[in-house]
Amino acid sequence: MVAIMTGMHTEAPPARRPVRQLLAASVGNAVEWYDWYAYTFLATYIADQVFPESADNSLVPLLSTFAVFAVGFFMRPVGGLLMGAIADRRGRRAALTVTILLMGGSSLLVGLTPTYAAAGVLAPVVLVVARLLQGLSVGGEFAASTTFLVESAGPGRRGLFSSFQYVSTTAGQLVASSVATVLVNTLSDEGMNGWGWRVPFVLGALLSLVGFWIRQGAQETRSEEQRQAPRPGLFEALRRHPRESLLICGITAGGTIAYYTWTSYLPTYAELNTGLAKSDALLAGTISLAFFALLQPVGGMLSDRFGRRPPLLFFGLGFALLSVPLLHALRDSFAVLLLVQCAGMILLTGFTSISAAVNAEIFPPRVRAAGIGFPYSLTVALFGGTAPYVGTLFKDLGHSGLFPWYVAVLCLLSSLVYLRLPETAHKELER
Repeated sequence: MVAIMTGMHTEAPPARRPVRQLLAASVGNAVEWYDWYAYTFLATYIADQVFPESADNSLVPLLSTFAVFAVGFFMRPVGGLLMGAIADRRGRRAALTVTILLMGGSSLLVGLTPTYAAAGVLAPVVLVVARLLQGLSVGGEFAASTTFLVESAGPGRRGLFSSFQYVSTTAGQLVASSVATVLVNTLSDEGMNGWGWRVPFVLGALLSLVGFWIRQGAQETRSEEQRQAPRPGLFEALRRHPRESLLICGITAGGTIAYYTWTSYLPTYAELNTGLAKSDALLAGTISLAFFALLQPVGGMLSDRFGRRPPLLFFGLGFALLSVPLLHALRDSFAVLLLVQCAGMILLTGFTSISAAVNAEIFPPRVRAAGIGFPYSLTVALFGGTAPYVGTLFKDLGHSGLFPWYVAVLCLLSSLVYLRLPETAHKELER
């Protein structure tokens, strides 16, 4: 739709079918992240089957598995840049279609990865290729779906629509966690190590086809004015908006380390540091994720009313002060792990429920998707994607107590950015 011009950019009309728009973004995003998180929940099984054992250190296969997890993250900036450019040049819907097809193919490849016993070094090579494709896809997914969601929102509802970025992400995590929990509790160790760990990835490939079908009915959100404008260059956002790019990095650093620690790595962290049973750790993660999903729309609506800065500071300062005591409070107890996870989820909502809106409100529409995608994905790769590896490495080096301080310091640094962040909640979104 052509933006209404009255001497300045004004809020463009929202999508005619907001529920359909939310469903199109959310279903595809959930499928993408289901595949991504199935890998972390089943990391110990993948380590046993795909990597060779070390006679000197039992953590070497797990470290290798998390290293491959981190490698996938370093393709995210490339995906954010390339798919963001497609979204800015060809439309948001076109980019979303490409990303979900890539994710389906890479998920299937993980499910078909041979074991080290059967294929030797080829096994980890296949896994690395699959993770690189997943990273490319997920990096592009965030750039395109963030832009798509916020541009689909009506006036005064960008925070609410933004919250569905992590509602859908959490839904994907929740399904992945639930599937992993059911498999662990119903199959024997032999069954899980033999074929059970592959099931979630084959299922992810099938679910991606559902997401592809739903996205075909989505309404393009790029305005007619932007469609007629000259196409932006691949690095135009970085070249013309360096301050905004650095701002995205500062906003994201604390959020991504806290997010991946609390939603993905905490069950494994509890296993390594407290001896908690794997099934109990997965169940606690599943329950806390459901709680987290319910919090997101509440956080989004509150930010639409009171602004973006208060919830961001609630998150950043909360984690800076409480990360260390919360992680040190973990014991060989299901109840304690659940309480620690839920406490972190409440704080984390201050960031996750509005990060899509905050990011989209920083960049102009011409380069919005690529402008968000590259710096955001680069920051996630540096701090979020490496969180499981860093946490496990600290444990391997005998300094597991340093990891909570690492999380706290990054959240404190992001809080300094939030203090100086201009308030954008009640400003009209340029289209």
